[in-house]
Amino acid sequence: MKEPSAGEREGDTPRRKEPSAGEREGDTPRRKEQREGDTPRRKGPSYWQENLRLVAVCLAVWFFVSFGCGLLLVDVLNQVTFGGFHLGFWFAQQGSIYVFVPLIFIYAWRVTRLDRKYGIDESDERDAPASPDD
Repeated sequence: MKEPSAGEREGDTPRRKEPSAGEREGDTPRRKEQREGDTPRRKGPSYWQENLRLVAVCLAVWFFVSFGCGLLLVDVLNQVTFGGFHLGFWFAQQGSIYVFVPLIFIYAWRVTRLDRKYGIDESDERDAPASPDD
């Protein structure tokens, strides 16, 4: 029988490789980049200001169409018929959905442009393993 080496003897635990300066255990290239400043959070307030402005505009459009046209302006819009229905009723039942779905695609398109502007690439996040064991 082969004798155990010094690191394999009973009671000994194997030593892990110590991370070098600036590294952390389980680092992936993406995590290292994030710590070094390649994240939206570290891009400065301008990325988040533009993103929040976009969200605010989308919410304002959604609010105006769903609440404004469907409830507040219903009497004015009911003077017009659309497809045999009063326009105020149509906005309350279907119109807000027809505006909301394109609004989702517009938001996704604009955020993609914003990400490119600030050098943020989601494909790196999808390709990086979720944990060091992957």
